[in-house]
Amino acid sequence: MSLETINVKLLGLRPGDRLLDLGCGQGRHAISFFLQADINVVGLDQSDADLSVARQRLTELTAGNTHIRTCEFLKGDGLNLPFAEHSFDQVVCSEVLEHIPDYPKMLQEIRRVLKPGGTLAVSVPSFFPEWICWQLSDAYHEVEGGHVRIFREGELRAAIEALDLQFLQRHRAHSLHVPYWWLKCLFWRDNNAGNPDSDQDHWLVQRYHQLLVWDLMQQPAITYHLDQLLNPLLGKSTAMYFLRR
Repeated sequence: MSLETINVKLLGLRPGDRLLDLGCGQGRHAISFFLQADINVVGLDQSDADLSVARQRLTELTAGNTHIRTCEFLKGDGLNLPFAEHSFDQVVCSEVLEHIPDYPKMLQEIRRVLKPGGTLAVSVPSFFPEWICWQLSDAYHEVEGGHVRIFREGELRAAIEALDLQFLQRHRAHSLHVPYWWLKCLFWRDNNAGNPDSDQDHWLVQRYHQLLVWDLMQQPAITYHLDQLLNPLLGKSTAMYFLRR
């Protein structure tokens, strides 16, 4: 089971394209797409710590390789993107908008920097799994920088389509991560601060986290197919794809 929420095959990548990963965090999408396609990638985030990890990971994964294209990580504000109009062929914004109070302004900035004919891929937590997390734990969403809203899929789709972007398709991802977060919220401890690797976690949470790590490293067929089977109903994230007119 891959940690990527956005499906690279649905981005319409072409050699030489320029892709922005907005709110890139530690670079999981930016680095993966850079390694899979002959494109230029920019990852943008506000966290110095996450950007440092992303740069280190990129260095480790590309050591000894020769790349014609570039992948860089920059610090910046998604509400005021430091790029000219029509700078990117694709924009990816994964698990970001639920953190942003003024998310419509960020969507406007995305549209500004996306080229006509370009692809936007957005993902947010799916409504039902996220709603359960909020019911089980206030601390889950009240931590600094946490989630400020639960999106309904139709609400977000309408907000993006109102900017004259054409909806293409959608899918859900990471259904096997849902029980982990439900357990995490059920047994949440204030001194844990939401750290998935904390030894303060309840033993059930720790065991399920070990299962997810094992699945990521071993990638057995059984969990892949189980995840695909459950995603339409229980996928933790909802991803949508749009075309800039």
